[in-house]
Amino acid sequence: MKTKALKRFREKLARDEPVCGLWVTLESASITEMAVALGLDWVVIDAEHGHLDWKDINEHLRAALRSDTVALVRLAERSTSLTKRALDIGADGIIIPWMETAEELREAVLDCRYPPEGRRGIGGERATVWGQCFTQHTAEANDNVLVVPLIESVGAIPSVAEMCEVDGVDVFFFGPADFSATAGFRGQWEGPGVADQILSLKDTIKSAGKHCGLLATSIDNLSERIEQGFRMPGLGADTGLLCRSLHQSLQAIDRDHQPATSLDPRDGHPIRAVLSQPPERSLEDDRCGTEGRSDGSDN
Repeated sequence: MKTKALKRFREKLARDEPVCGLWVTLESASITEMAVALGLDWVVIDAEHGHLDWKDINEHLRAALRSDTVALVRLAERSTSLTKRALDIGADGIIIPWMETAEELREAVLDCRYPPEGRRGIGGERATVWGQCFTQHTAEANDNVLVVPLIESVGAIPSVAEMCEVDGVDVFFFGPADFSATAGFRGQWEGPGVADQILSLKDTIKSAGKHCGLLATSIDNLSERIEQGFRMPGLGADTGLLCRSLHQSLQAIDRDHQPATSLDPRDGHPIRAVLSQPPERSLEDDRCGTEGRSDGSDN
């Protein structure tokens, strides 16, 4: 755990400054190295969707060591065992998907804290410098670990105000595509009425003294989200940003097109003609709310 980086992260939020980051889904730790070199405030390593295994996650965390970039692991589910493992190998915090109640969130916080305040076991891994710094690490970990719930379901709406009262939670992250799916608009980044619902929940969270984040879908959208008051904006996901750049380059030479949606070999059906504009990256998957592909493009 990088205590100084976490304190810097929270100090920026306390000054109402945005903390900007990157959603990581690809296995190359060079991606996290780039984020660190460019001075990003955070990276989220997505262990819910996609193909990253623990070796990949470990390499990404190693790339963020001794830097000011907070490294978070987005778990596949709320789990005591998964949380222990992510924090033991050096994550500065976790992102927990599909949080809908204050009780669920309290359980997640317990997973992240050492006894007697929680149920995290003390391991002899990177977090404790392989057992050499038990006393120092366990003395500061409970107060500094970052626990970020993902709000990606309309089922969470009645509980958001109560969730803001849970001790140990500073930031909430939204997943618009999953939120839209649960509202009956599957496949849309922000279906009818969803944008207003998310903005309303953001106001509730900010009025409680907490902060909000989500992934931007474009450069213009990034500026818009910061203007709206989101203080943990994601620049995008590695895959989405790469695809966006490729589309823009292909457009410049009149070769841009939409990829086939099927993973089967092409059966002779033509793909769509050159687009007049590159598609905006929604960065949302079937239940991710942070890194998906409502338009074919993040955790």
